Amino acid sequence: MQCVARDLQILSPVYLNSKKLEANQNDSLFDFADSLSIRVPTSCGRTGECHECIVEVRKGSEALTAPTDEEKFLRGDYRLACQACVADPEADIDFAVLRRQPRILTTGTKRQTELNPAYVRVDDEVVYNGPEGPTVVDTYRGAIYGIAADLGTTTVVLNLVNLESGDIEYTASFENPQRFGGSDIMNRISYDGGSDSGELRAVMVSSINFEIGEMVRALKIRRRQIFEIVAVGNTTMRDLFFGIDVQSIGTRPYKSLIEDEFRESERATTALTKNAAELELRIHPKATVYGGPLIASHLGADTAADLLALGIEDQKEPIILVDVGTNTEVVIGNSERLLAASCPAGPAFEGGEVTYGMPGYDGAVEKVTIDSDGTANSKVIGEADPIGICGSGLIDLLAELRRTDLMDELGKFADGSSEYEFAATNELTLSRADISALAQAKAANYCGQAIVLREYGLPLEQFEKLYLAGGFANYVDETNAIDIGFIANMPIEKVEKVGNASLEGAVIMLLSTIKRDEIEKLTSTIEHVELETAPDFFDFFVEGCLFKPMAAE
Repeated sequence: MQCVARDLQILSPVYLNSKKLEANQNDSLFDFADSLSIRVPTSCGRTGECHECIVEVRKGSEALTAPTDEEKFLRGDYRLACQACVADPEADIDFAVLRRQPRILTTGTKRQTELNPAYVRVDDEVVYNGPEGPTVVDTYRGAIYGIAADLGTTTVVLNLVNLESGDIEYTASFENPQRFGGSDIMNRISYDGGSDSGELRAVMVSSINFEIGEMVRALKIRRRQIFEIVAVGNTTMRDLFFGIDVQSIGTRPYKSLIEDEFRESERATTALTKNAAELELRIHPKATVYGGPLIASHLGADTAADLLALGIEDQKEPIILVDVGTNTEVVIGNSERLLAASCPAGPAFEGGEVTYGMPGYDGAVEKVTIDSDGTANSKVIGEADPIGICGSGLIDLLAELRRTDLMDELGKFADGSSEYEFAATNELTLSRADISALAQAKAANYCGQAIVLREYGLPLEQFEKLYLAGGFANYVDETNAIDIGFIANMPIEKVEKVGNASLEGAVIMLLSTIKRDEIEKLTSTIEHVELETAPDFFDFFVEGCLFKPMAAE
């Protein structure tokens, strides 16, 4: 469907990513993006076939033309920008392009890796050292590249890596375009089991191909010089990307079909290797795509990559790893023994379930302090007017409300009110319902750490480090996180942020097939702790809902 020709009548304003525009009737939402020079991905000439130009309509959805057949795969307030057009001349419309640019982590753990990639130059040829021996795949064309991909539930990050030097030459990140299928993995599993199965994979592949196009244009290289992609992500994200049925991950015992085959000795590893062309990835036609190994259940290749980035295979003293996200992963131990659990924290700290919650984009409150008179002071990303609050700001806000006794450990406001205003500009508030959602998300993190620590059997003081991994954790105030029981009550000098360790681990897998083999073997030995089967799980969960430091065992 194409929108009909524009009338010249000027109508009510349209807001795109909170920027005001003047609208003409029958403009498509794509037209508004064009007017602000905001690039919306598309590869079908705006016919609705590629399903790449997904936008979220925040207000005024009823003032748009009815969804077309091309949009039937979408749920809720999501539309295709090329299909949705202004219909009501009296209404305000507010929408956002999903590919808003998140902050890219510039700091994090770095590990020196001896180069041993799968693709190497031999004289004037590019040779693939695969399981069946060396194979010539092409003539050498000046460079050999690979892409390390961290497929997060919320954010996707790609590193273009020179496989000859080991240098990262380009980094791209974007909001996971699968949000229309749900903000958490269980909703996406349910979506993929319905009539629109395959759409989640298709939109991810389209978005990655779009970014590859941006990379090659920026660096003036060719797609044919990219010979491998290494992809990591939680079990659902990885398997969706490889086109594997994920329905078994959504029901007990929550295991991938790949894990089941591995446990039944039907495959040697939970890692995957496929041809890039088979996955419709637009790089060298003979390129390979490697998916990092799984640990168990929801503990996926991203956690394996974390461990590789930390050098766990050489770690003697026990450590704690907490990778915070929509699903938080907890791993405890050393090279001799590792225990791991997955905590279904949900999206409350990543922009979901909280009235003014949002990811860490411009306009998000990222830091909060409260004066003695109860007034909040906020630091906003991009030094813009605040339009919401991201996870690091929420942790600060909760900790400050407790420190100033404006809120008790149950999450109730001392004055009996139903909300607290943390930003006078735009009158942004935190409500009791918001606090309840945050308490439950925090409790999931609490349970994972507390139960796995108990199972491991060592007191906290005997652990060398607590590593905080993930994009969200990178911006968290560690002291505030400890004070509200978000992370274990470790001495602050033992808490270390390692940034996007999953991406670093994916880079290591890309640069070294030896390290791939090592982490594949190590992941198969990790003991999986199933939190929900612990007899006192509910007791831990209730304790975790309280806003106070975690009890030391």
